[in-house]
This record gives sequence, structure tokens and C-alpha cells, in this order.
Amino acid sequence: MMMQLTLRNRKDGIMCPIPQYPLYSASIALHDGTLVPYYLDESKGWGLDMSELKSRLEAATASGINVRALVVINPGNPTGQVLSQENQQNIVQFCKDEGLILLADEVYQENIYVDNKKFTSFKKVARSMGYTEKDICLVSFHSISKGYYGECGRRGGYMEVTGFDSDVKDQIYKVASVNLCSNLSGQIMMSLIMNPPKVGDESYELYTSERDAILSSLGRRAKMLAEALNKLEGVTCNEAEGAMYLFPRIELPEGAIKSAKAAGMVPDTFYCRRLLDATGIVVVPGSGFGQVPGTWHFRITILPPEEKMPTIISKLTTFHERFLQEFQA
Repeated sequence: MMMQLTLRNRKDGIMCPIPQYPLYSASIALHDGTLVPYYLDESKGWGLDMSELKSRLEAATASGINVRALVVINPGNPTGQVLSQENQQNIVQFCKDEGLILLADEVYQENIYVDNKKFTSFKKVARSMGYTEKDICLVSFHSISKGYYGECGRRGGYMEVTGFDSDVKDQIYKVASVNLCSNLSGQIMMSLIMNPPKVGDESYELYTSERDAILSSLGRRAKMLAEALNKLEGVTCNEAEGAMYLFPRIELPEGAIKSAKAAGMVPDTFYCRRLLDATGIVVVPGSGFGQVPGTWHFRITILPPEEKMPTIISKLTTFHERFLQEFQA
């Protein structure tokens, strides 16, 4: 809905991170807008460099693009980083100074796995800086299918729209009213998420024990998988600070790159297809999310049951070793 309402024609642009969740670039294309990419810095744990934002905005503006909004995914998908509050403050200030709508994708806010990071909403950051509804347009997105509730099965979500004039909000409600309501189970889950069990409630102890068990298991799986990936020859992987994914970088042998081109495939897609055929393990090539030209990645989730992770790691390791042997010869 926000893409539809923000983009008027191809001269309107929205800044999105690369790597990015492909829904953004697809939605921008669907509504005939222009994607203005900015690259996350893999060498700094997929951090967001403000000079990169500024240079990309200046280049887009110079080419005649009217940049209207900035998308930030925190925690990151597919990269799994958690932004520092200082970085968030810089982003808020950037949007304030440039008059951009801040589209804050915060659907993984419950999924934090490192002790030195915590989730802070962009709305809280903006308010802590003294900015009110009159100062910055901010849309916060959340979903029940992430975190520890829906486990990527149940579907429902919401957005909080702040800083917009009442006539703009009226148009948002009109667009929302064109659609049918979300499914009943999604509505029920949303009400439960917005009003979880409280201390003293009959279900509170069971709720907290299940929540803590799920999140701690995801944390162990993230660490286990990152360690295994970093042991593979030619593979480097930042830790998953949050979300549900790892996005390792892989150095592919020249023989594999040539074979991929002969098969009409992008090299990282070729690797992922071979992995699927050999092991049944499904990963997504980095080219599907965007990546620095000349680099290759894949996204792998931490969602398989914890007891199955050692087997998955073993199969992945065996495949990778054989793949290198085949194409380095």
C-alpha cells in the first residue's frame, strides 16, 4: 500500500538496501517507480554507511529521480545484522534533513541473538531525538509470521503510520478498504501478539517458557551454522545478530563459473541448484537479493529443527568439498 501511494511515475524513487528482501524491488517495479539501491558494507558486519546513503541520493537526484522514501530492514533480511542506535539516529537525521519517508521494516524485532545488541524501534529513536509527528514521516511494519509466534506459517501484519497529514491518512484507509480483511486466524494471532499474557495470567508461565525456548534455540542454530560455514574453504560469513538468516560469501572456482555460464545460469544459482540436487538443502542465491558485483553469496535459514542441524551441516560440508574438487581440477 505504501509503495502504491508513494510512487506516482518512473521519476519517483525509493532507496532500498542491497542485499534486500526482493519484495521491495518487485513492488517498486510493479508500481512503475525506480529503485535507488544503497549497498550494505559486508566488511563491517553488513553495516549501513551514511556516506553511501548520501552519495546514492545525490546520484539519483542528479539523474532526475525524485527520491521520496528510504527503506531500512532492521534486523536485516537476508543479512541478519542489528543496527546500533547511533546508526539509527543517523538514519533518522538523514530522512529528516532530506525530507524522506522512513519505511522501517521491523518484522524480526523479536529475533535478537547477541548480548551486545538489542532492538530499538525507529519511532522510539526518532522520539528520543526530540522529533514529533510534525518532523518526520515514519511507517513501521511488523508481522506475526516472524518472531516466535507464526513460524513463517501464520500470516498477518500491521503498519503504524506517523507524521502524515490527515488527508494522506484518509487515502491510506481508502486503499486498505479496497481489499478484503485478512484471514481469521491471522486476526486472532495479531490480537494475541498485541496483548500477550501478563504476569499473573494462567498461561503466562507456559507462554514465557515456550517463547524463551524458541528464541534460545534459534540463537544456538544461528551460531552453529555460522561456525560451520566459516570452516568451509572459500566461504566467509558474518554472524547472525538477528532475524532468521545467514548470508555467506562464497569464492567460486573459475571452472564452476564457466560451467554456470555454459548452463545459462548465474554462478551462485548454479551452486545452489547443485546443492539442492545433491542434498535436498534449499538455499537462495545471493543474486536474488542483490550483491556487490563480482561477489557471490547465498541465503540460508536457521529454521530447520535444532536436532537436524548437525545432519544438514554434514551434508552441506560434504557437498561443498566435492564441488570444489570437481571444479578446481
